[in-house]
Amino acid sequence: MPELPEVEVVWRGLARWVTGRIIEGVEVIDPRSLRRHVPGVEDFRGRVTGARVTDVVRRGKFLWLTLEDRDHRADAPQVALMAHLGMSGQLLIEEADAPREKHLKVRLSLSAARGEDGSAPLPADLRFVDQRIFGGMFVADLEPTVDGQPGGTGASALPLIPHQAAHIARDPLDPAFSVEDFHHRLRARRTGLKRALLDQGLISGIGNIYADEALWAARFHYARPTDTMRRPDTLRIVEAATSVMARALAAGGTSFDSLYVNVNGASGYFARDLEAYGRSGLPCRRCAAEGRHTLLRRESFMNRSSCLCPYCQPRPRNARP
Repeated sequence: MPELPEVEVVWRGLARWVTGRIIEGVEVIDPRSLRRHVPGVEDFRGRVTGARVTDVVRRGKFLWLTLEDRDHRADAPQVALMAHLGMSGQLLIEEADAPREKHLKVRLSLSAARGEDGSAPLPADLRFVDQRIFGGMFVADLEPTVDGQPGGTGASALPLIPHQAAHIARDPLDPAFSVEDFHHRLRARRTGLKRALLDQGLISGIGNIYADEALWAARFHYARPTDTMRRPDTLRIVEAATSVMARALAAGGTSFDSLYVNVNGASGYFARDLEAYGRSGLPCRRCAAEGRHTLLRRESFMNRSSCLCPYCQPRPRNARP
């Protein structure tokens, strides 16, 4: 499943290649990918065709394209085309005559446009591809954000968000993310630290891979009780998560799953630089740099696993998994 850096890469590509263009046509190859759009395929097609994409916004792993009414009516409800990638969803920008992907589900035809330098024309298709069909697309009304801040990371900074994403907390890459607010809510959880980091209602965008990486970088055990976290501790884990995801973003993502590619079809390479996740039985690089030989360990956690260094991340006496 793509994590926040992978979705951020897709968001950046969409913002650059899709913003300002009109959706001139909609082809639904597999209606199952529109199952979240309750009114059905024809309603989806009618609401999207002719609309102009005014912005692309990301909140956690949710992406949406804000749409302007085709008739430019001032009283038209503000809506968004939402795309949830699920386990294997991809949003790809392709030429109209490019071969169809095996698992192509929805194809949007975009109005003609040129690149930022005004030279080469941009590809005409935005394609939603999904092998496992856990993701999907749907049109949603926008509502005011609870905190009055922008709905997510985007160019327009509108304090609006789709109802379906309103429960998702802000992520560490969001300019409106508040460490102080996160600290108070974290301490109130009274659970294990990794379990809290995976709670998308508390802090979004962190999955199993980056949780392990952030915990290793900050030297915290996954079972550290959240109610024992001091402000410097909270700042340390947030800075570690931000740094890990920023480095992954620079590399284009982790790409453990060959299904993940960005809008241009290119995979990321951060998997080569992971310090903890997937390295069970291998030496801890930090310990090696400090003259110790410690093997990373894999432990069962929430029907999945955690990889950690038993020396750098000792289990607390009052562990709370």
